Amino acid sequence: MTITDILRMRLVGVRVMEERGSAVAEFVMVVSLLTVLTLAVMQLALALHVRNTVLDAAAEGARFASLADSGLSEGAERTRDLITTAVGPAYAHDVTASYGAEGGFPSVQVRVVTPLPLLGLFGVDRGLEVEGHASRETLD
Repeated sequence: MTITDILRMRLVGVRVMEERGSAVAEFVMVVSLLTVLTLAVMQLALALHVRNTVLDAAAEGARFASLADSGLSEGAERTRDLITTAVGPAYAHDVTASYGAEGGFPSVQVRVVTPLPLLGLFGVDRGLEVEGHASRETLD
């Protein structure tokens, strides 16, 4: 055994001693990073769920208001009821319905302005705006 072999063995031993206990620290850092990433993905999924639910409620309210025997106020109320049932009453405050034209044909538009959830269901007020459209039904 030469002197370089002895020095090499000592250096390897020193490296092993320096890395002792680093697995625990590495585990904590990786797990915390993965936890933050998982929570961010879950929050994105929640925001998309709220958006899709509110958009569906607006479209359903527009379809309901476009029926021959229904009016704008009934369509807006239907939209509020659906949003309150699915997401909560805090998301059903600003619902408006109006008549318009889509492609040259009379239509009903239901517009909903609601909070955009950023931390759980809490978020930016008036951060999400969606519209639902439906062709108006007439009896001529």
